[in-house]
Amino acid sequence: KNSVKAMEKELVTCSLQVKEKAALRRSQIFQILGRKELDTKVIVVLGKAGMGKSILVQKICQDWSNGEFPQFEFVFWFDCKQISLPEKRYSLKDLLLEFFIKPQEGSKEIFEYILQNPAKVLLVFDGFEGLHDHENSPRCSASQPEKDLCSIKELLSGLIQKKILNGCTLLLTARPKDKVYQSVSKVDKTIEIVGFSPQQRELYITKYFEGLPYCDNALKLIKECEYLFSHCYSPVMCRFVCFLCETVLEMGDESLPSTLTTVFLKFVQQKIIPMQTDVTAMQNQESLATLARIAWYLGEKHQSAMKSDLLPSKEVKEFALKYGFFLPFAFPRHSDSGEEEFGSTFSDFVIQNFLGALHLMLAEEIKDKSLTKYLSFPSKKKKPYNWLDLVPRFLAGLLFLQDDPYFCSLSNKDVKQSTKKQKTLLKYIRRLQINELCPERLLELLHCIYETQSNYLLQHVALRLKPDLSFLGVVLTPPDVHVLHSILKKSRKEFSLDLRNSSIDMQGLKDLAGLKNVASFRASLSDTVKLWKSLEQTKDYELLRASIEKFVLDPFKAKTMKDITDLSDLVEMQEKMINCVQDASGCSSYEIPAIKNLRKLEFALGPVCGLQGFLKLVEILAAFPSLQHLDLDALSENGIGDEGAESLSEVFPTLKSLETLNLSQNKITDVGAEKLATALPFLSSLKTLSLYNNSICDFGAENLAKVLPAMASLRVLDVQYNKITGVGAQQLTDSLRKCPHIKNLVMWNPTIPYGVLEHLQQLDSRISV
Repeated sequence: KNSVKAMEKELVTCSLQVKEKAALRRSQIFQILGRKELDTKVIVVLGKAGMGKSILVQKICQDWSNGEFPQFEFVFWFDCKQISLPEKRYSLKDLLLEFFIKPQEGSKEIFEYILQNPAKVLLVFDGFEGLHDHENSPRCSASQPEKDLCSIKELLSGLIQKKILNGCTLLLTARPKDKVYQSVSKVDKTIEIVGFSPQQRELYITKYFEGLPYCDNALKLIKECEYLFSHCYSPVMCRFVCFLCETVLEMGDESLPSTLTTVFLKFVQQKIIPMQTDVTAMQNQESLATLARIAWYLGEKHQSAMKSDLLPSKEVKEFALKYGFFLPFAFPRHSDSGEEEFGSTFSDFVIQNFLGALHLMLAEEIKDKSLTKYLSFPSKKKKPYNWLDLVPRFLAGLLFLQDDPYFCSLSNKDVKQSTKKQKTLLKYIRRLQINELCPERLLELLHCIYETQSNYLLQHVALRLKPDLSFLGVVLTPPDVHVLHSILKKSRKEFSLDLRNSSIDMQGLKDLAGLKNVASFRASLSDTVKLWKSLEQTKDYELLRASIEKFVLDPFKAKTMKDITDLSDLVEMQEKMINCVQDASGCSSYEIPAIKNLRKLEFALGPVCGLQGFLKLVEILAAFPSLQHLDLDALSENGIGDEGAESLSEVFPTLKSLETLNLSQNKITDVGAEKLATALPFLSSLKTLSLYNNSICDFGAENLAKVLPAMASLRVLDVQYNKITGVGAQQLTDSLRKCPHIKNLVMWNPTIPYGVLEHLQQLDSRISV
């Protein structure tokens, strides 16, 4: 189980945080370097619901039909929610040539050609999360997997395990939190769709209203409602907001709803009310309640589709199709069966979430006391992953809209029951240990509270946030940043924020860093430098100065070449920015506090880039006047060798504050030790020096022994696990006598006879065996 968790973390974190965000052309999606041509290739496209994964794969299919991706002669695209019902069983031939598209003739010959040429086949499974099992991935046990009937999960498992059509290319789309890794042990490429940038949002909105008389007004109206504009980073939300804005402007209104709940309440109302009469109003309320129940119970099974004949009544089916809540589709049909079967799927994942929340709100069987278990921030650590992840937000919002005329028009339920449920939510949040919530659940709570628009709750949460808020490694979307910003703003506390590896966009970083009660923040170096350059270009010197003052770098761990490059850029920027900050602050000299106050620097690039990265780091070390701890001991061993040691020794005179220098496991020999020894006396504050597990012999030990008396501040020297013999050990011991300031010399080496070392320890108790 632990390995499975680790794989999940690797899959998600890799795609979002470790790798650089970069625009990827569609033509690059199938480029996989260093892969065996004959093996099945697995490419996973991750993205939250509504990010455009389905549009992307449909565009790939369209591009292929227009002559792109010539490596594929066959492309098959499947919507997983339409083929994932457990009772359905298919052969590979059924799936490819009956369900997807039936050839007019020659099915047998085409299928044989596909089997013989798998490298020319692309299989796209859109919505792979609809196929995962929570416990175990089914294994394909068919004796003739290409011809036997299997469930869709078994078929897909056979494809991934290379038992079926080995050599084909699989393109799977899924949501980041879904357990793709349980079914896919080896992913060749992971791509993340992160949504629209602010500029792309504006472009989409402009295109949507292009040619309409209120085009300019629409963009202005949406941008003024910052919360809704932040949600427009999601293409599907952007479409909903545009639809609603269009309706509002046509009716002559000049304001948009302020929360997501009111947006969808109005959306549903706009769909139904204009077309209903008093006679149909009651029937629509009943149909909507039934549809809401279906949305919830399908969601509990991680499904959004069902057989059409399982719908409770003809009226509900007609209602769902008429108002666009459902879309019809045909199930794959076996070649030997007669009638075609039809299914219905929710037209949109967000609509299913909203209706699911409406069910929890309206259903009499769901008592007010049990309501809180459907929220995403329970106190217990373990909880099932909520597939309908927007339900808690919509539920919280609906509980505070019970007097809203739109809400009343959708329901004929007793208001007293809704009031009880609202009181239950209030009581639950008052009891919640807000300062103990993990970052993900805290964000979910903030979203739920924001949806209520209750001043009491907003203030209650703002006052109970802990002062040190870490979102390290937690993806912060534009709506996350908006709710965090609005609630922090209400608090009288000062906050320290850690935003590293959060994929926060520049606008979000600017907003949070600009809050007066954010006293300090940590963020990606490159993002911070980009923000400062942007503020410099826009001449926003006040915010530039404030964000520079608040930025914290200490301690800093460099794990990639990019980290070193970013650090170099920061140092370089200090020189460039002095002038503009001087102008704003009236100072005659200026240092970026993050550079000035960096005390601990860890270097862990590993053996491949270790030396190259370290040589680049050495060039800027002098820029950190307060550096006290330089640590080059990494699990993967940096291996800077003698060249790195020599380069470092050259800058020793500038490292006046250095107290701890750890050069363990770096392949340093006598040559490097000699260079270090010559310059070590320049480190006037050095207290601890570790040369553990290098390749230093007696000559290196002799050089170190010579300089020990000159190192007045040194307290601990570690030369364990080198190649020092009794000769070198004796020289170090002799030197130790002249060094009363040294408290500990650790020099166990396999090459020193134990008797010799024991004798030396008897001579001087400061020697550790």
